[in-house]
Amino acid sequence: MQVKAGKAITSNEEVMILSPTGTGKTLAFLMPLLSILNPDDGRIQAMVIVPSRELAIQIEQVVREMGSGFKANAVYGGRAISKDKMDIKHKPAILIGTPGRIADHLRRETISPHGVRTLILDEFDKTLEVGFEEEMEEIMASFKNLKRKILTSATRNVSIPPFVGIKNLQVLDFLETGQPKLTLKSIISPTKDKLDTLSKALAHLGNQPGIVFCNFRDSIERVSDHLTAKGILHGCFHGGMEQEDREKSLVQFRNGSLQLIVATDLAARGIDVPELKYIIHYHLPTREHEFIHRNGRTARMKSTGTAYVIKWVDDVLPDFIGDLEEEVITDAHIPALPEWKTVVVSGGRRDKISKGDIAGFFYKQGNLKKEELGNIELKQDCSFVAVNTEVVSSLVELTDNAMLKKKKVRVNVL
Repeated sequence: MQVKAGKAITSNEEVMILSPTGTGKTLAFLMPLLSILNPDDGRIQAMVIVPSRELAIQIEQVVREMGSGFKANAVYGGRAISKDKMDIKHKPAILIGTPGRIADHLRRETISPHGVRTLILDEFDKTLEVGFEEEMEEIMASFKNLKRKILTSATRNVSIPPFVGIKNLQVLDFLETGQPKLTLKSIISPTKDKLDTLSKALAHLGNQPGIVFCNFRDSIERVSDHLTAKGILHGCFHGGMEQEDREKSLVQFRNGSLQLIVATDLAARGIDVPELKYIIHYHLPTREHEFIHRNGRTARMKSTGTAYVIKWVDDVLPDFIGDLEEEVITDAHIPALPEWKTVVVSGGRRDKISKGDIAGFFYKQGNLKKEELGNIELKQDCSFVAVNTEVVSSLVELTDNAMLKKKKVRVNVL
C-alpha cells in the first residue's frame, strides 16, 4: 500500500487511499510528501487536516521522528491560541490541524494558505462530516494555489462534498485485505444493565491491553464509577475531558501503567496506542463504519485480536454485525495491578532534554536498574516516564528537586 501510494501521489493530483486501520497510511502520505517539499520555500507548503487533536499530535510526532529536516507543527482546539502562535512564528513546511482551529487561524491571518500546494484530508470520512462542513468549506475556499489533494480513510462509500473540488480521483483500495485476524464474539448479559457483565468480562480477559467503547460521556462516568468500585484500574477518554487529561490517559496506556481505557468513538481512530488484545463494545455504534473503526484498534497489521459485543439476552444485533460466536465468561479474579507507574519530570524538549538525559539521570541519581525503566515520552515542557511499580517511591525521593542538565526538576507520580 505504501509503495503504490508513493507512486500515485507523485504522479497524480488527486489520490484517495483506502486501507484498514493500523496499516500505515500516515507514512504512506508523509514519505512522498517529504520528497516533493521545497527546502528553500519559507511558507507552509502542505496542510494535513484531521478530525481529532490526538491524530494531529501523532502526525506531528511522526514527522519529527522521520528526521527530514522539515518543520511540522500541530494546531488544535483545547489549548491556548497563543501557544499556536509561538510554535508557528517560524513557519512550518507542514501544518497539521483540526478543522475548527485551522479555520480560526485563517480568519486571524496568523497562517497564510497561499503557499500551500498539497492538502491531505486524513480520515476524510470524519473531517467531511456535517459537524465540520462549515469550517471545511471555508478552508477549501481559501486555497488558490493548490496542486495536490490526498484523502485517506479506513471506510469506503463516503460522499465527498462538491466544495472539495474533486475532478479526477485516483483511488487505491486496500480494504479487501480487511482484518483476517480479527475475531468477533458476543458476551451475553442476563440483565439489561450490563455493568456486572462488563466487570466479570474484564476479570475473565485478565491483565492485557484493551478499550471499552461507550456511546456517551455520561455512560463512561457510570461505567468508570462501577469499575473503580470493583477495583479495576482504568483510564477514561472522551471529548468532554481537558486535553491535558486525555493525553495523560493515553501516555499511561502506551507505557503500560494502564491496561484499560473506557472511551467514546473519539478513541476509534487516529490515536497512538499500543497493540490491543481486545476491544469491547459496551454500547454498539449506530453506524457500520464506526463499528469498523472501533474494531480496527485491535488485530492491526499482522497481529490477532478480538472484538466483543456485550449483548443483553433479548437484544437483536444490527444486520451489519450478523450472528456471533458466544464467549463464555468464567469466574476470575480482578486483574493484578500493572508492572509500571508513570512519573512526570518537569523538563522536556524546550529545555533541550533528551530521552538519554532522563535515562542517565534515573540510573545515576535514582539508582534505577535498566530493567526498572520503561517507556520515555518527551513533551515540550515535561516528560513522562514508566518506572517499575516497586521502586517508584524511592526513585521520586532520590530525584525530585535534583539537577537534570543544569535545571532543577520536579519528579512526581502521575
